[in-house]
Amino acid sequence: MIEISIAPPLQSPQSSDPEAELLRAGSRGIIACVGTAPTISDVLRSLGERAPWQKAGSWDPVGLQLGDPTASAARTALCHEVTEETVRVLEVEPVDLLVSYHPLLFEPTTRLVAGSDPPGRALRLLQAGIALAVVHTNFDVAAGGTADALADALGLEDVQGFAPLFGPDTLKVVTFVPAASADDVLDAVVRAGAGAIGNYTHCSYRSEGVGTFFAGAGTQPVAGASGALNREPELRLEFVAPRAREAAVLQALVAAHPYEEPAFDVYDRRGDAGLLGRVGRIPPGSTLASLSKQVTEALDDPPLRVAGDPSRPLERVAVLPGSGGDFLGAAADAGAEAVVTGDLTHHRARAALDRGLCLVDPGHAATERPGLQQLFVMLAALVPECRSLLDLDSDPWG
Repeated sequence: MIEISIAPPLQSPQSSDPEAELLRAGSRGIIACVGTAPTISDVLRSLGERAPWQKAGSWDPVGLQLGDPTASAARTALCHEVTEETVRVLEVEPVDLLVSYHPLLFEPTTRLVAGSDPPGRALRLLQAGIALAVVHTNFDVAAGGTADALADALGLEDVQGFAPLFGPDTLKVVTFVPAASADDVLDAVVRAGAGAIGNYTHCSYRSEGVGTFFAGAGTQPVAGASGALNREPELRLEFVAPRAREAAVLQALVAAHPYEEPAFDVYDRRGDAGLLGRVGRIPPGSTLASLSKQVTEALDDPPLRVAGDPSRPLERVAVLPGSGGDFLGAAADAGAEAVVTGDLTHHRARAALDRGLCLVDPGHAATERPGLQQLFVMLAALVPECRSLLDLDSDPWG
């Protein structure tokens, strides 16, 4: 068990809730956790349990970007993004691992040359002995992540997720096997990591059917005859598997299957995909004006752009952390009357208004900050010393 302690300047005597204390610490200070120092790999594994890496957008370079996964992560820091100021601070007071929300190396690079551009900042982190990991869209879609935190900050109730779909972290595997061999195949894939749902293992579904095949010259079919069209009773055996274990599970399936050429299919489980948006109810009597005031108060008074009639009554509001302009139509389809998101362009705003949506744009960074406070809480519980650099504001608009 890890004991969380908070340095006296950050402590609030009115609260006995450790998580509330961590949140109250805000974006400043150092949180100390008493316990054995984990490795970078340990930290990434724990973060992945809360925000599965496979649920990130396919374009998003999450995970370890710089450093040795076997190295210590005793001293860790969290930042919104790796700005020039962030690097300068860490060159003076280095840590073992820097966790950034926004990726530093977003585009492929062929050079690491000293400078203030992203590759140059990466080089300077390496020279200071600092590893870099990115937790981005996988945390956006996670339970308790950036999208949920924004919805919670605005007081939404009966919250549901909506598009876009980000990658599911589990797969459905289907194979066809003689009934006598079904248990052997299932046992093999379970040992490789498949067939687990929560605390249940060996989970599968079986249905009877008939398989057909023509065994060509040189074959030695387990069932049926060579040189003939065969019809054999088989079971359709299906089970779930972690995406990260796909290769091992399929290798185990093929090795345990009695057929020379086992048939199998692999499907994405769309029901397990991550959803970036959240939509929910706001208090009765709310208007666009009152929603705008709530956004201002909840997100620490960011510069605000509002589109729509301020007196319009609202019941359902959608939130999309970061840049949500591509998904305004999905928000409308989910029943939203207003959307809170950042980076809205003129033409997207006009199209949304034409569709009857009201818009509140507090900026890209502001919509992500509630989630980053939650990420800080999560990270602080994993490492002996966690430092927040969230006060190094990453909003270029001020």
